Amino acid sequence: MTNNLSLLAGNTLELHYHFDDDTHTIDAFVQNRCECEFLSILREIAGFLNTDTSIETEPFAEGGIRRWFKVVSREDNEKSAVSAALITSMLTTVIATPLSTSMGTAATKIAERVFDDKELKKLKKGNLKIEIEKIMQELKNKCKDLDQNNVIKKRRSNFYEILNKYPKVKKVSFVVANSEKTPLLDEKVVYRKEFKNQILVSDNLDPITNDNAIIEIISPVLKKSRYKRWLGIYKGNPVSFQMKSQEFNALVQKGDVQFKNGTSINCQLNIRRKIDNEGNERVIGYDVLRVNSYLENEIAVETFEGKNQMKKNEVKAQQLDLFEMFF
Repeated sequence: MTNNLSLLAGNTLELHYHFDDDTHTIDAFVQNRCECEFLSILREIAGFLNTDTSIETEPFAEGGIRRWFKVVSREDNEKSAVSAALITSMLTTVIATPLSTSMGTAATKIAERVFDDKELKKLKKGNLKIEIEKIMQELKNKCKDLDQNNVIKKRRSNFYEILNKYPKVKKVSFVVANSEKTPLLDEKVVYRKEFKNQILVSDNLDPITNDNAIIEIISPVLKKSRYKRWLGIYKGNPVSFQMKSQEFNALVQKGDVQFKNGTSINCQLNIRRKIDNEGNERVIGYDVLRVNSYLENEIAVETFEGKNQMKKNEVKAQQLDLFEMFF
């Protein structure tokens, strides 16, 4: 890397497939699928930075297979150079960062290098000073959210999963360069043995739990059967859910709970989620783990498990008060 070159010129990315033989060919479907994921990450980062950009490709180069992508910002004046440099630098960092490492931390470090560029310091002395400093502050705050970006995590996982199934590729590397293809940052290399470290083990996300969810019951399951799905309305939307509260199931099956139009329950609701192949979040199921109370003749009737949970919450609150008192 040439250290005296400005990172603001870094608007070109090299994606280099290295092979285990002397050929210069790659399966067209593998290449196209990989680059679809690669470009999707690039587009997500551009959206993350809230910049209007387009991506241009340039001719192949040999030495394995080298693909060049040029980031063209549609922003006005010098700000466009800042946007393009950030996108290219952050992409090479994010796609080469192992799952076990924070993307946000890595992205913040590379962004700081861009903002510390000598050419950018000259711009900061001019009319763009306030605007660039505003971008810097916003970016530092937003980088923390990168680790929660499921689109980037899933697309990156897809990219390496495709390569992992194609034995010919022994490694893949990424370089930030200027328009003349002169490298501006050290090449980032990911070897075949490391591909698996980039692949998500599961598409399941941590469930969301609402301890006081209100569900209006449309169709309960009144007796033991293979069919365990209840129907209800949660936050204005119809949902199918499993009643996993043994106590409430027993009350219902004994006939101790009468369901009428508008009957609802206050419950602990577990919302199961996963990400699809494009990184979008999907709800895959609802489970009622505990029923705190139910309405009977418009009067809330507490369940035993609901009362028990309330006592636990009170004890926990008292312990917290004592802790705050002494510390």
